[in-house]
Amino acid sequence: MGAVIWLLGVVLTVLGAAVVPAQASKNHHYDFFIKESNYTRLCHEKTILTVNGQFPGPTIYARKGDVVVVNVYNQGDKNITIHWHGVDQPRNPWSDGPVYITQCPIQPGANLTYTIILSEEEGTLWWHAHSDYDRTTVHGAIVIHPKLGNAFPFKKPHKEIPVILSEWWNADVNLLLEEARKTGGDVSISDANTINGQPGDLFPCSNNGTFKAAVESGKTYLLRIINAGLANDLFFGVAGHRLTVVGTDARYTKPFTVDQILISPGQTVDALLEADRAVNGSSNGRYYMAARTLASNTNIEFDNTTATAILEYADAPPAARAGRPDFPSLPAIDDLNASTAYTAQLRSLASEAHPVDVPTDVDEHMLITIAVNVVPCTTGNGTCEGPLGARLAASLNNVSFHLPSVDILDAYYGSVRGVYETDFPDMPPFVFNFTDDNVPMERWFTKRGTKVKVVEYGAVVEVVFQDTAILGAENHPMHLHGFNFYVLGRGLGNFNHTTDPATYNLIDPPLQNTVTVPKSGWATIRFRAANPGELF
Repeated sequence: MGAVIWLLGVVLTVLGAAVVPAQASKNHHYDFFIKESNYTRLCHEKTILTVNGQFPGPTIYARKGDVVVVNVYNQGDKNITIHWHGVDQPRNPWSDGPVYITQCPIQPGANLTYTIILSEEEGTLWWHAHSDYDRTTVHGAIVIHPKLGNAFPFKKPHKEIPVILSEWWNADVNLLLEEARKTGGDVSISDANTINGQPGDLFPCSNNGTFKAAVESGKTYLLRIINAGLANDLFFGVAGHRLTVVGTDARYTKPFTVDQILISPGQTVDALLEADRAVNGSSNGRYYMAARTLASNTNIEFDNTTATAILEYADAPPAARAGRPDFPSLPAIDDLNASTAYTAQLRSLASEAHPVDVPTDVDEHMLITIAVNVVPCTTGNGTCEGPLGARLAASLNNVSFHLPSVDILDAYYGSVRGVYETDFPDMPPFVFNFTDDNVPMERWFTKRGTKVKVVEYGAVVEVVFQDTAILGAENHPMHLHGFNFYVLGRGLGNFNHTTDPATYNLIDPPLQNTVTVPKSGWATIRFRAANPGELF
């Protein structure tokens, strides 16, 4: 249910001058053909939606400051849009991609050209479908290198290895979504986690397809790790090797070394791996890379599978490459302490070349509660599969977002009335013990609405995201389109307006586009609204 929160939200309208695409240094051109392809996983063949027949889809390569032009041709059988996750798109919201927010969908047989303006991003991002659950198979990496003449702020890697973490459903996930819409229940969980589209050789019919990365002793490799999944926070590690985190969400961090990372849906991590098995005294030449779910709420159904890939030393003796790979030690499936310990180490690099600029004077304060609520059932017999026979509905500040039939960006610039309301609340309508496991039943219900928050150009906005225990507390990844934001702090329990701001990191907080709000806790972000358009 946490993933549904990540997909829905409040639309933030930033007032400003006419939106005109900025200029950048170099253009790259890609053609994306959306089409159906047959793929087999877990001994089960099915038809999936792909880009250019690839799953995962093609990687986009560019440099900081470049412009990427992508021609999308919809040869599939349903409407679709593409979002460039984590790209600010300065003064260019028309190419951001969320369906009915910044554009109407690309219909079957139609095409659309997206202009992707890379400004401050440097590192790893990703692209994905932003319509229904199409992104389960329609996604790929975006690799943004430094400008020509500039270098990484760390040791130059011998090679870069994209590692896309995701999920696989044997069933058609859009049919599962449609069924959930009819019944008011939740979408069935995935059948397996995956690494680069493969569940790994722990699963049946998966030996031949398992992703393998060849390395050589003494060399350094940059893992570009992406969580492209819908639902699962994931622990990821490599047996016999530690990972040095150097970036997240295409922003550099102070390096820190860990046994495993924690990555939420939508996030990216850049991590260096030293191929030093000989130094560590290992006689093996093969090591599992593994990804396992962090289940922040074990009272709801979750995917309890572990995806694997193989790191293989090409220069190891044949005997060392013949046996079973070593397996990494990952935290327990419900180890929230490991999650907290990892995220606490994320800090911006804050160097002369990559400075920090945390806004200090806040113009707009918002406290936004996150919940999975219910709304009355509207089916023929009046009974749905949610609690109390009602329909599940995610909400922010007790507003469950209703997708309009006209995109909000066009409605705003065309002064079309009746598409949205500008009264999204700055505070929750009810104040109670948000993290109490026994939330009164009258707080379970919410209302639907298409509401936006309007802010002035240049305003500094601070948002405190507060998890609630309505129908069960859990982690929630929250993503903002059009901006990166500083994550000033996190904590457990109910946010305290008096004492908690004193704990903020205003020196070198991480700059991200997706933040994980901890179970029964809060997270504070701050940004300057200097990019006119619609943010979702």
